[in-house]
Amino acid sequence: LLFCKATSVPNFSYMGARLCNYLSHHLTISPQSGNFRQLLLQRCRTEYENRDEATKGDESTRKQFHAFVLFLAELYLNLEIKGTKGQVTRAEILQEGLRELLNALFSNPLDSNLICAVKLLKLTGSVLEDAWKEKGKNDMEEIIQRIENVVLDANCSRVHGTSPDTEATPENDPNYFMNEPTFYTSDGVPFTAADPDYQEKYQELLEREDLFPDYEENGTDLSGPGDPYFDDIDDEMDPEIEEAYEKFCLESEHKRKQ
Repeated sequence: LLFCKATSVPNFSYMGARLCNYLSHHLTISPQSGNFRQLLLQRCRTEYENRDEATKGDESTRKQFHAFVLFLAELYLNLEIKGTKGQVTRAEILQEGLRELLNALFSNPLDSNLICAVKLLKLTGSVLEDAWKEKGKNDMEEIIQRIENVVLDANCSRVHGTSPDTEATPENDPNYFMNEPTFYTSDGVPFTAADPDYQEKYQELLEREDLFPDYEENGTDLSGPGDPYFDDIDDEMDPEIEEAYEKFCLESEHKRKQ
């Protein structure tokens, strides 16, 4: 159930990985088929072994596979393995698995596969590089070289077929809603800003939860004048922040005029 949710519900992969880590240490039931972590990794292996076919599949197949890749990345970051001396390490099998998943994605450089590879590197790149360097391996340099080869490939439409000044929209950027939070309707159905009925569902959520009340329990106004918390808030910007903000505005205006 956790695997299915973490690879199908938007933005649940991180929380799913955290839950898997917790259960791997605290779930006491151990069936003959293996403990929780063993069963979880066996389930992941099924998808992993199908990586080459999945990257060449149709859009739906690739989308499902990409969700699995990002969940595996979160597992690598969050699944804690206790070593023989009691030290906490990451699952080395996942480290090697992510390397092979990157190979599969770059071997079939469709735009969606490349986007997934970038997301994977964004999540785990620095951690993987450190782990490889500790072993004296230059895997990250090899990955960078593969990326450069893809960029030079005239068949890469994301590089050669789009304008760098094109503004990202939900229609032309499949990554547009990547960082949007997940909400739940009164029936427990998840939805994000990518949902066609997002505005209607979100308004229903606000009305149901009453997230912005002016008055709270016992009729006490929690946000009125004289509240010591709000009186202590300083509206002035920190000088360094203000300077950085002004610099940002000037640079933005300069780029706009160009």
